[in-house]
Amino acid sequence: MQRPPPPGAVERHTRAWLADFVVGLNLCPFARPLLSSPALRIRVSAARQPADLQRDFLHALDELQAAPESAIATTLLVFSDALASFEDYLDFVDQAQYLLEQAGLDGIVQLASFHPDYRFAGEAEDAASHYSNRAPWPTLHLLREDMVTRLVTSHPDPEGIPAANIEQLEHLGRKALEARWLALFR
Repeated sequence: MQRPPPPGAVERHTRAWLADFVVGLNLCPFARPLLSSPALRIRVSAARQPADLQRDFLHALDELQAAPESAIATTLLVFSDALASFEDYLDFVDQAQYLLEQAGLDGIVQLASFHPDYRFAGEAEDAASHYSNRAPWPTLHLLREDMVTRLVTSHPDPEGIPAANIEQLEHLGRKALEARWLALFR
């Protein structure tokens, strides 16, 4: 069993990742306005058991749905003590998607997934592109579908975002990305 992280470290690492990778590398052109906004909700779950993980997910989902967008625009649910295995994490993402659908929120809330060991199927193990979905901790991003639609329709080339991200990450290179990654934990 691994030791729990020091108090505040999980949120601090997550905010550093948002600032340095997501916004700093412009991996999400819509994230900058929320970076310092109180409408960005970061919830750290110390759950370890599957039922507790599901409970924390459903609580974050309820909290997002109960609040107006001005109060909670989006939620990052960060798991500090579970889902370290990428395969276990992907299984949980499937469970979370199922729970979302069972709650009747498919098309209302969208999930995005991030993990320290994120790997895109079919990509080389050391591909720089994996960093577009790597986060310091296993993380589920709960997004309001109507907000995503509004932002995407106002972007000049939303379909080009993934390719631009891969190009940016490949240009930086694996060594520079690894150094940047390690700096998140200082």
